[in-house]
This record gives sequence, structure tokens and C-alpha cells, in this order.
Amino acid sequence: MALSSSLAGKIALITGGTSGIGLVTARELARQGATVVLVGRDADKAERARASIQTAVGPEALVQVKCYDLSLLRNVRALAEEMQQEHSQLDILVNNAGIMPGVLHITDEGNELSWATNHLAPYALTNLLLPLLDAAGKARVVTVSSIAHWVGEIEPSRETRNSPDKYSWLTAYADSKLANILFTKELAYRLDLTGITANCLHPGMVDTGLIRTDTSPVMKGLWWAARPLMISPEQGAQTTLYLATSPDVANVSGRYFSNRQPARCSSRADSPIEASRLWKISAEETGIE
Repeated sequence: MALSSSLAGKIALITGGTSGIGLVTARELARQGATVVLVGRDADKAERARASIQTAVGPEALVQVKCYDLSLLRNVRALAEEMQQEHSQLDILVNNAGIMPGVLHITDEGNELSWATNHLAPYALTNLLLPLLDAAGKARVVTVSSIAHWVGEIEPSRETRNSPDKYSWLTAYADSKLANILFTKELAYRLDLTGITANCLHPGMVDTGLIRTDTSPVMKGLWWAARPLMISPEQGAQTTLYLATSPDVANVSGRYFSNRQPARCSSRADSPIEASRLWKISAEETGIE
């Protein structure tokens, strides 16, 4: 398929862009002419992702690679600083990076891994990049959530989240996915008078690299049993791409989507009080308002 120019001159940053939904998203945005900034943890994997995009799209594809482990807030800050040094605007931000640890893991900054990667990183990165998003005039923030948010709740403190006695891989993941929706809704509310929109989505049950190598045997077993029912990353990326590029949603903000359509979310996810409470918790834990 030939390179399009529909996104020529646009800058798009995709976290978790080295595989799965993120890689498909990066490839298709590059195919539409955007300059794609692909963020991943592993340098070799990121370079292979960049090469695969250029093979699929052509040597004219504009792809930059940034290697950061976004479970650490210091790396989120470093990425944001690098983006501000290298770019004068950001048109599309896709908060795609996600993880389901399976076992309790606390980062060296004191945060449970799925909470740090799936929520604190998008919260911090988006807020730190707001000047670049605002400079674009019209910009879009797309955050990948999950239907798992239905069983999530926002714990009041880091101590509760980090407690070995209370940890569950499923609830930890679900809590972070609920946070994605609440963050999106509060962000949209705060950006109401700007040219920046914020939306989130459930991509479907996608066969990706979400499961880590140190995941519990039970969790691995459930994942493999469900694989025949899963969709491909190409299918899973369609709603992300729709929210990032479609003129149909150019002025839509603060919504949760599935299958390229507005979808119903849980009552918790739809609560302005919960969204405001989460924002305060996130600001305290990241030091970023």
C-alpha cells in the first residue's frame, strides 16, 4: 500500500510501539504520512520495529525510536524533555504501553508495576507534553484501556496497592484500566476550552505480548486457553487508529469507545467524583499537576 499524505507534517508519539497494537498503530500512522515517534523499553526490539515499519511502508516512512522504560517516572520525564527539545508540536499522543505483571512487583520508585506503567506513566507523560499538544492547535490524546475496568476500583493509597496481602494480578490490572478511563474523562474536562481532545478505548481481546515471562502459571494457562477467541493486533488497533485520525471524532472528547463506537463503561468509570479523586492521587504520586 502506497504512502499517504493525509497526516503529512503531523507528529505522533506511540508508547509501547514495538509490538502488538502499538506497532500496528505506529505503522499505519506512518503509512498516512505522520512522523512517528515509537517508544519501547528494549533498544533491539525497537530497532526491529522501526525496520519492519519501513519495510511495510517504504523507506520514506518517518520513524524515530525512543528507548525508555515508562514504569519509572524519571524516564517519563526524560522522554518528555527529549520531545520538547526535538519537536515544536505533538499532534497525536497514543498512550498504548500496558502490562499485566501477574506477580507483585514494586519499582525502585516505590510503585506497583501495573499501576506505574498503565496509569502513572500516561498521566505524567500527557501532562508533561501538554505544551506540545497545545502548540499543534488541534491535537488528540488516545489512551488504551480495557473492558477489565468493570471490576476495577481506585485504591486510596500506594501502601494498599503495594500490599502483598491484598495484591491480585487481575484487580491490579483492572484498577489501572479503570484509571485510564477516569484520567481521560478528567483530562477532557480540564481541556474543554482547548483544541486538544482526549478519548480512550477497549481494543478487544487481542493476542499481544501483554503477558510477561514471569507471569504466574495460572495466568499463563488462562491466557493460552483464551487465545483461540482473541483477535489479531491489526484488528485490535482499529479503534485506536479511528480515534487518532478520523474526522468523525475530531471534536469528540472524554468518551470511551469499543469497535469504533461509543461504549458503555462502569458506573465508577463514569463518576466525576472518582475522576477528580484519581487526579489528586495521581498528582500526589507523580508530583505533576
